[in-house]
Amino acid sequence: SLCYIELQLPPILPIFEDVDNTNEALNSDAVQNKVKSGLSMLEEASRMVAQLNLFSRNEELEEIATVDLKYMLLPALLGALTLKKINRDKRLEIIQAAQAYFNDFLKRCKEYNVTDFELPKSTDENRSPDLVSMAVQRRAKIERYRQKKELESRLTDVQRAVESGQADEEATRDFYLLNIKKWITVGLEELESIAQEVEILRSMGGGNQGATRQPAQPVRPPMKPFILTKDALQAQVFGSGYPSLPTMTVDDWYEQHRKQGGLPDQGIPRKVPVEEDPVAEEREKEENEEKEDKDDEETLMKARNWDDWKDTHRRGYGNRHNMG
Repeated sequence: SLCYIELQLPPILPIFEDVDNTNEALNSDAVQNKVKSGLSMLEEASRMVAQLNLFSRNEELEEIATVDLKYMLLPALLGALTLKKINRDKRLEIIQAAQAYFNDFLKRCKEYNVTDFELPKSTDENRSPDLVSMAVQRRAKIERYRQKKELESRLTDVQRAVESGQADEEATRDFYLLNIKKWITVGLEELESIAQEVEILRSMGGGNQGATRQPAQPVRPPMKPFILTKDALQAQVFGSGYPSLPTMTVDDWYEQHRKQGGLPDQGIPRKVPVEEDPVAEEREKEENEEKEDKDDEETLMKARNWDDWKDTHRRGYGNRHNMG
């Protein structure tokens, strides 16, 4: 009977809130034990509710008794608590179980027309959303967030009265309906996140959890560096590895080769400017005199200009190379 359920079942909301509000790490043994215990109690409550057929597709929301409304939350709480299980090897299995719970909760709320919302599409139907559907989803997400904040604000006002036992039936019914509407927004958000995570896990190979894992490849030691030699003589010089480090600096090498006359510019006569080479200067004068003797008008003109220029300019004028 309904009285039996009321006597045997603990309050279902505190089961989830005890885990959700803890300050301990989610992967700690204490919290995971609470998760396991809470799931066990909620599953047992779901079996009892199913035996009594408290909910039917042939009835309206107004026909559900106020004391029975809270049991509509059972699938949602089971889904939320399932997501708090920690097991990396079975992560895909965990989120798919939570997905089934949330879908069951939302379908039941849709059948009873608790509030106006759209059931989420399956993963296969939503693989390649276009820009229009993406914009619609974004607006729906913003609206859900606004509704959730509004519902939480309204819940705060009636929760104290219900928990203290001073609320009448109307306030109590409003409290449970507000909780159901809040969990509709939570369920829609969680299903969206679950669908994304399922895709990621499948792309990473997370769907093959039952497959036998391939043994890890042994780590190969790093190869030693080596050089190829053209002949046996070069192999004797360099050996099996890289040549040894140099034993003299660049300055020492340069000085040694300079003393031995082995530098590239040693032994090559350096070109001396005409002004610094008296032999070349004397030869140039003789050539000019020969040209003058032959009445070379161009040479005579250059010679006269040069004599005139020397009369008005001192020696070294215009030599900008040495800044003279």
